[in-house]
Amino acid sequence: MKKQHHPHRHHFGGRGYFQRVGPGLITGAADDDPSGIGTYSQVGAAFGFKLLWTTVLALPLAAAVQESTARLGLFSGKGLATLIKQEFPRWVLYVALTLVIAANTFNIGADLGSMAAATHMIVPIPQVILVVIFALGMAGLEIAIPYHQYSKVLRWLCVSLLSYVVVLFIINVSWFDVLNHVLIPRLGFNRPELAAMIALFGTTISPYLFFWQTSEEVEELHEHPGEIGDGLVHMRAMRGDVIAGMSSGVFVMFAIMVTSAATLGSHGITQIGTAEQAAQALEPLAGSMAKWLFTLGIMGTGLLAVPVLAGSTSYALSETFGWREGLSLKMSQAKAFYLVIFASMMVGLSMNFIGFNPVRALYWSAVLNGLAAPPLIIMILLLSRKPHVLGEHVSGRLSTTLVALAAIFSTVLPVLYLFAK
Repeated sequence: MKKQHHPHRHHFGGRGYFQRVGPGLITGAADDDPSGIGTYSQVGAAFGFKLLWTTVLALPLAAAVQESTARLGLFSGKGLATLIKQEFPRWVLYVALTLVIAANTFNIGADLGSMAAATHMIVPIPQVILVVIFALGMAGLEIAIPYHQYSKVLRWLCVSLLSYVVVLFIINVSWFDVLNHVLIPRLGFNRPELAAMIALFGTTISPYLFFWQTSEEVEELHEHPGEIGDGLVHMRAMRGDVIAGMSSGVFVMFAIMVTSAATLGSHGITQIGTAEQAAQALEPLAGSMAKWLFTLGIMGTGLLAVPVLAGSTSYALSETFGWREGLSLKMSQAKAFYLVIFASMMVGLSMNFIGFNPVRALYWSAVLNGLAAPPLIIMILLLSRKPHVLGEHVSGRLSTTLVALAAIFSTVLPVLYLFAK
């Protein structure tokens, strides 16, 4: 009798959903990291409802890219860096590593800084000390306790992000205008709007999630050994997992953009430079407690996302150099893997001592992710169409088309930015 692959994800619906979800939901939660919250807040405040149509486009494109990365891990049994090393010239691998490591490191630094800035609003401890506590605490936690164990607890902190949804029913929102801007794209082809779109897609279709999703599928294979059995059954379960995760991420994206537009933007706050300004979007719901709600959201998503960012870098380097890897392994079993995680967090930590604005850095880390994503999406597209990599489970026409559109769209935006005024 064949064993079930991903038995906890074999039947995706019904009771016990949160006990059965796989890497897709964690990916979706990590997608709404502090960089995402900062970017969506900034874009909503600066442009109002004008760029809400990007949420409709982002969901199928992001889901298709993550589905392809999950497919690669699920049916090849190899991580993304391993597949790039196997299928492309060595220089391509090094370019991919450079892009993802640079984007991840800056993102870690921005996330750590924003977590410290948000916490400083309610705890009178210098931000420098707070950022050190967060960095060392997360590094120690990830080394001492398997990520999959504590992530089950941490994801409940992210429920505070639903406060942005609740605010929508409290404030005065012109839903006719919202629907109009969701359904009818508007783009001025000027540099501020194009930069905002690069940031939006960069924080929604992020390079670190590509490596993370693939490697986590492989790790689940190792944790639940056995034959894949009915590939179609497990394909459907994987897709349900990925779509659920990305849908939740994009839904929060929509809620934050609308809330920020209707609160901050309508009151003339178009540039968010501090955590206090970002938290004002929640004041219609929580009043003086808005700072607490905002801090919980930033801390919850940061505690989930920073280990994913560092883990993504470590998976990529470990696969490249043949080191033993996996968050389910102990430090003594995968020393190099965990040392890279620790080093990634320490480099990100060091960025907070050079005087950058942590809240503004969230936005620019999203832009950097948007610039790094196109070549990686193209590699994923090519890999997902190779029969000798995926056998009969190569991407179909719809998946290929959507990933190709994601590659084209993410490539065209920076080009348009160069020629815009």
